[in-house]
Amino acid sequence: MNTTPGPITYNYKIPLKFHLLFWLVYYIFNTVRWGGYFDDYLYSAKSNLVSFFVSILFCYWHIYVLIPTYVLKKRVLPYIMWIIVSSVFFYFLKTGMIYVFIDKTIWPEAPVGQTAPGFNHFTTVVLGEWYVVAFVSAIKLTVDWISIKNQRDELQHLQLQTEIKYLRSQIQPHFFFNTLNSLYALTLQKSDNAPKVVVKLSEIMRYVLYEVQESEIQLTREIRYINSYINLEELRCDHIQFSLNIIGNIEDIRTPPLLFLPFIENCFKHGGSTGEGVQIDITLKSLPGDNSLHFLVRNTINPEDRSITAKGGIGLQNVKRRLYLLYQNNFTLQTGIRRGYFVAYLKIPVAA
Repeated sequence: MNTTPGPITYNYKIPLKFHLLFWLVYYIFNTVRWGGYFDDYLYSAKSNLVSFFVSILFCYWHIYVLIPTYVLKKRVLPYIMWIIVSSVFFYFLKTGMIYVFIDKTIWPEAPVGQTAPGFNHFTTVVLGEWYVVAFVSAIKLTVDWISIKNQRDELQHLQLQTEIKYLRSQIQPHFFFNTLNSLYALTLQKSDNAPKVVVKLSEIMRYVLYEVQESEIQLTREIRYINSYINLEELRCDHIQFSLNIIGNIEDIRTPPLLFLPFIENCFKHGGSTGEGVQIDITLKSLPGDNSLHFLVRNTINPEDRSITAKGGIGLQNVKRRLYLLYQNNFTLQTGIRRGYFVAYLKIPVAA
C-alpha cells in the first residue's frame, strides 16, 4: 500500500445549501433595503429579482472561471481584459432584462436629470454588480484558503508521523539481527539458554510489532519491555548489573513507545565489551504537581571504544530528532561522559 501523501489540491466545494442560503439572504436584504429607501417594495422585489439573476451569473463566472483560469495562474492582462468584457456584457444583460420584464424607462429610480442608458447608468450598474462579485469572491477565496491550510496542516502532520515512525523503526533491526546471531551460536552449542532466548525474543517482537502502534502507551508497559530487553541481553552476555529506581507514582503516565530503548541499546553497544561487564542504572521520577517525567540512565563504558562521544552516536541523534517532532522544544536532553560512565538525562512533559 502506498502511503506517500498526495499533492495539495484546490478542490473544496461549498455545499449547495449554503449557496442557496446566501442568495436568499442577499435577495431579501436588497429588496427590503431598496424598497424602504424608495418606498416601493413591489418594484424593489421585481428589480432585485433581475439583479439577483445577473449577480449569480457574474459571481460564478468570476470565481469558477476567471479566478482559476487567470488569477491563480498570474495571467493579469487576460484577466483584466475579461473583466472589462464581462462588465459590459452583464450590463447589457441586466439593462435588457429590466427593459423587457420590469420598466421601459430602465432607470426609474435615477436621480433628477439622469437618464439611461448612459455613462452614469453604466457606472452605477457595474459598480453595484462588482460590489457583489467582490464580496462573493472574498468569501470563496477565504473558504479555499482555510481548506488549503487544513490540507497543509494534515499533510504536515502526516509527514511528521511518517518521520516519527521511520525513526522508531530504526531502533530494533540491528538488535534483532544480533540476537538471532547469538541464538544461532547457542543452538550450535546446544545451550540451555537457547529456548529462553527464543521466549524472550518472541515477547519483544510481539511488543514491537503489535503493541506499540499507538502514539502513546502506558509507561509501565514500556518498563516491562525494557526489563525483557535487558533479560535477553543477560542471556546473551555475562556480567550485567542492572538497577531500576522508580520515584513517585508512574501508574497513569503515558509516553511514546520505544522512546527509552535507544538509551538502553547504547548501554550495551558501548559498555558490553569491557572485561568487567556492564553496569546500568536507570532512574524514573515523576513527582506530584511536576507534570514531567525525568529519565536518567547511567552505564559503564569501554575506554577502548573510540566511537563513544558525548552525543552518544547516531541512535541518540535519532532520539533527539524524534523528541523534537513530538515535543518541539518542550523537552530536555543532556548526555555526557562522567567518571567512566556515560550519562543521559531526559525530561519530557506528561499529562497531569
